Amino acid sequence: MSEKILGVLGGMGPAASAEFLKILAEKYPAEKDQDHPVVYMISDPKMPDRGRSIAGEGEDPEPYIRQNMEKLIGWGADILAVPCNTAHYFIDRFRNEIKVPLVHIIEATVDASIKSSPEGAWMISTIGTARSGLYQKAAAEKNYRLAIPPEDIQRDIQEIIICVKSGNMEKAARCIEDAVNKLWSIEDLPIITACTELPLAYDASDLPKEKNISSLDALAEACIRVLTE
Repeated sequence: MSEKILGVLGGMGPAASAEFLKILAEKYPAEKDQDHPVVYMISDPKMPDRGRSIAGEGEDPEPYIRQNMEKLIGWGADILAVPCNTAHYFIDRFRNEIKVPLVHIIEATVDASIKSSPEGAWMISTIGTARSGLYQKAAAEKNYRLAIPPEDIQRDIQEIIICVKSGNMEKAARCIEDAVNKLWSIEDLPIITACTELPLAYDASDLPKEKNISSLDALAEACIRVLTE
């Protein structure tokens, strides 16, 4: 049983945040309710769009992200996690100023990818995450090879994310199958679902589950390791 309190900043988007909590509960080594960690969560879907901001087309979400993270710390969170990959572009600007440890989704996912597929992996994500270089930098630091989708497939992936956010899972599943099979026609590598909506689309599809390296799973497992230390 962990005495540490996990603070989760969610809402980016709501379905992905809910799935993160579900994965955390399923994977946590508990035999009864009382064995699970205390989790404080802020689900704030009103924050400005992260991808639009990276593209210079929208309001900067950094002040909102920072304020919510500080609120979680004020409530008593000992550890923080943010189940949104693109948000870490902004979090990294002030990460060194955060007063409690942050379980970093990108670092956790790259580590999971190295363990699962040492030869490399495709990275599918929002356009904002791809352009930010967050994963490319984290992978380069560990000499890990990431394959980045061509622009036409990247645009298709962005549409899949929009489908998940709008609740159109049938279309999301159909479209991710098409996109991933196009990538596998180029090179047969596992898929890092590096946007937290994409594991939901992948799980709804008929694609082989063992070839998905989920950023949601990676974040949950990394949180569990910290909570049970």
